[in-house]
Amino acid sequence: MKIYRCDAFGPPESLQRVDVEAPTPRADEVLVDVAAAGVGFVDGLMIQGKYQVKPPLPYFPGSEFAGTVRALGRDVQGLIVGARVLGTAAGAYADQVVTRAAALYEMPEALDFSTAAGFFINYATALYGLRDCGHLAAGETVLVLGAAGGVGSAAIAVAKAFGARVIAGASSEAKRTAAISFGADAAVDYTAPDWRSALKELTGGQLDMVYDPVGGALSEAAFRNLSPGGRFLVVGFAAGDIAKIPLNLPLLKRASIVGVDWGGEMRANPAINRELMGTLFEMIAAGRLQPAGVVEKPMDALPAALTQQLAGDIVGKLVMVNRPGV
Repeated sequence: MKIYRCDAFGPPESLQRVDVEAPTPRADEVLVDVAAAGVGFVDGLMIQGKYQVKPPLPYFPGSEFAGTVRALGRDVQGLIVGARVLGTAAGAYADQVVTRAAALYEMPEALDFSTAAGFFINYATALYGLRDCGHLAAGETVLVLGAAGGVGSAAIAVAKAFGARVIAGASSEAKRTAAISFGADAAVDYTAPDWRSALKELTGGQLDMVYDPVGGALSEAAFRNLSPGGRFLVVGFAAGDIAKIPLNLPLLKRASIVGVDWGGEMRANPAINRELMGTLFEMIAAGRLQPAGVVEKPMDALPAALTQQLAGDIVGKLVMVNRPGV
């Protein structure tokens, strides 16, 4: 089978697509034929050695995927060969992947493989952040920064499922149009000099929550638009710079700054993912949650696609798709 390997930290074009033997599942593991694998901003950082944690080399990138069960370890129960699943595992940019059965979830019928491949990380983060950290309520207004990316599009969809009004922040007309297509009620250009005034007009002066995966200079400006008692969710720093918000602002606004570290919560409380996925799947079945569309690229184009992702040129969630015979 083919798999991407990182032998030395560097740009995406340094990745190697190599032939290896297909893995064999151990007692509690499952072998999956990968139909599609999700791509996140973190994946680009990892292969360059720019993430907080550097993996040992050689490193096999990719972590979320969807596909069909090929083989089961002897102790695995509750799954059958041929089942459609999504989940996580190291080395997901491959023809096949092996992972613990506990890390797999049977896909809802409403999800196709490409949408499912980009679902787990961003939607689990959105639900954990908006519900568990932010306590989002129906009728509240949420500003989603970086709204046209995979993280932002998931936040839009989940916030709408809770009955919130969503304002999408994005840097170009194309991205704002995409954010509206993902379900946002309105969009604001946060590159404009007077964008805070435009945001205030859109919200009528009532902004209950900010979902911020971008960071940088946008964070403080967005925080200043929060209404008293609002919640500012720190999700990530795609802009590269970590904002330094003056602490008099939350004091004067009686507002909260809350860190959304889904990965840390998952490590401290592994059972949370089963509950998060169950809730998200119930929302899909009830018609409340409509996952945003994704951008498909062939698996053999991963280096070029990662370069686009790092440059901010991808609108929506990027997934790499395995084509038969490729």
